[in-house]
Amino acid sequence: MAVKTHTWISLWFLLTIPVIAWDVGYCFMRPRSMKGGDLHWLWKPYALYQEVYGLPAFQSGNGFTNAQSLLKVIETLLNITYLYLAHVAQWPPATLIGFGAALMTLSKTILYWAQEYYCGFCAIGHNTTSNLFFLWIIPNGLWIIIPAFIVAQLGKDFVKSLNLAALAAQPSKKARKN
Repeated sequence: MAVKTHTWISLWFLLTIPVIAWDVGYCFMRPRSMKGGDLHWLWKPYALYQEVYGLPAFQSGNGFTNAQSLLKVIETLLNITYLYLAHVAQWPPATLIGFGAALMTLSKTILYWAQEYYCGFCAIGHNTTSNLFFLWIIPNGLWIIIPAFIVAQLGKDFVKSLNLAALAAQPSKKARKN
């Protein structure tokens, strides 16, 4: 049985690899990657992000950002593994790897939001409503919405494969009569 792939899912995994790598680099290289740091030129757009989220969390010694960045490394390795297994090796269980990777992204991002809620918006509460909406909610919301759709699609594909395998494993009516 061939691997069922979806172009939009593969594109999401492929396009997010460099985005996540860049983000992880910024987080792991703080304070050198931050405004005023010697490596900030690599992450110049993060000067704005630093004001929206990064600075308060960093100044308070909050390790959550780097902890979730470590999970992003694992998530990205799973994305790469899915792409290889689905498109190169053509391994049917690749769907399970993609499902796990997307579920990890979804869960990690929801945790990111829940962390803010349960700490009283400790790292983002200083923002204006406009900044919060356009610079935190919308960009981070994409990392909930798209992975949720991927989980739903790959979950559906996975269940279909399991049902097909279960049907194939059942003895035929004729064999049961004998």
